[in-house]
Amino acid sequence: MRLLHPKDWAPTKGFSNGVDAEGRQVFVAGQIGWNAQQEIVSDDFVAQVDQALRNIVDILAEAGARPEHLVRLTWYVTDKREYLARAREVGQAYQRVIGRHYPAMTLVQVAALLEERAKVEIESTAVVPAKGG
Repeated sequence: MRLLHPKDWAPTKGFSNGVDAEGRQVFVAGQIGWNAQQEIVSDDFVAQVDQALRNIVDILAEAGARPEHLVRLTWYVTDKREYLARAREVGQAYQRVIGRHYPAMTLVQVAALLEERAKVEIESTAVVPAKGG
């Protein structure tokens, strides 16, 4: 896997502009802050981010993939102001769950998510390298 960043571009913080990867692709549906029983864990934004990321890691494990295989995350939030105000806490939760791996990411504010109490939904794609590669 190779992160793509043009030499003359300013450095990014917490994401990559692009990723070049070869291998088996794993697509994970949007995950929200609910547990295995599909119960929202908290109405707190950061707690929901933490749980959504943990759900992604659990699903990746089912495919024999790890967080470092993530190549793309798309975040859907219901309030970008809350995301920005709590960005440091979001980053801490991200590093606790995913580590210091920063794939290509997009964040979009949406009017609402399907689950009424959900404040964030994160969709992901991973590429698992071929064995020996």
